[in-house]
Amino acid sequence: MSKTPSILAGLIGAGIQASLTPSMHEQEGDAQGIRYLYRLIDLDMLKLDSNNLEELLVAAERTGFTGLNITFPCKQAVIPLLDELSPEASGIGAVNTVVFKDGRRIGHNTDCLGFAEGLRRNLGDVAKGRVVQMGAGGAGAAVAHALLKEGVQQLQIFDVDAERARGLVNNLNQHFNGSPAQVGLDLATALASADGLVNTTPMGMAKLPGMPVPKALLHGGLWVAEIVYFPLETELLREARSLGCRTLDGGNMAVFQAVKAFELFSGTSADARRMLDHFSRLTA
Repeated sequence: MSKTPSILAGLIGAGIQASLTPSMHEQEGDAQGIRYLYRLIDLDMLKLDSNNLEELLVAAERTGFTGLNITFPCKQAVIPLLDELSPEASGIGAVNTVVFKDGRRIGHNTDCLGFAEGLRRNLGDVAKGRVVQMGAGGAGAAVAHALLKEGVQQLQIFDVDAERARGLVNNLNQHFNGSPAQVGLDLATALASADGLVNTTPMGMAKLPGMPVPKALLHGGLWVAEIVYFPLETELLREARSLGCRTLDGGNMAVFQAVKAFELFSGTSADARRMLDHFSRLTA
């Protein structure tokens, strides 16, 4: 008799109780006949922070985890604790998926692919001359790489931490010809002439309500994309839609990054359409 494959995976992050990732992974596992268990490792609930990452990785390895997803605020802090990075994770400088294999910790980044896939499917025909991105953290690094790979000509990056924004801009300009990335200095001027706006900050999450930019700076000539997906309709998207903007919600990146992470953990292809349908039912 063949042994039923089994996967034990988890998500490390802060304030992740509303995450739909466990359900997406487990449902796809059920559909494929895989015993798939996915657990949340919530730093807030455990009263821990990114300084405890090493002990959490060791505990996961010792208890037989196949791998872990990594989210805010650990996508960059986890890198020094890994044995190997995929080329994409190395180039981006952020990790959202760690696979435990043969005693080694291998870091991957599926956020970049996830955002790019959602952009292509939903906003593939929009103008990409000038785009403003809010946030330069781990998710922001992946999204910025995706935007430039998808043809954005000029990307202005704004972050409350100016040094972090400069670091991301330098990274991007080393990987893309023509120095297309810039540190944003004047948000009002940048948005007035922008084709698109992308929010990669946590602003808009249920636990951090609000908007990453003043409402008055939005205009109908923008397309607007989010990576926040709980709630699925953030205040930013709601206000943008009221102005007639085309929008992309954070569910797209959530699903498509999960598709790739599932494949990394299980070694089998995931059904993206099925995972999208499941996500839609969860958020209906």
